Amino acid sequence: MDFEIVSDITDVETIAAGTGVRDRARLRKQYGRGRWRKMKGVARVRLLSSRVRLAEVHWYEAHGVGKREFKLKLPFLD
Repeated sequence: MDFEIVSDITDVETIAAGTGVRDRARLRKQYGRGRWRKMKGVARVRLLSSRVRLAEVHWYEAHGVGKREFKLKLPFLD
């Protein structure tokens, strides 16, 4: 990751679940079985330049596996 999440993730929403997650087969191979969901939320992140920005964050999550593959969505929210 080229950023670090420095606050709690708020405004969490599910984007896709079950068969709606396109990368489901790859996620199952890489991390194991689970009910995979694609999620989004808002958090403060520290960039490589040490700046702290408010950004929308996307990730995959499954019960028993946890949160995986965080991505930043641009533009920043602040």
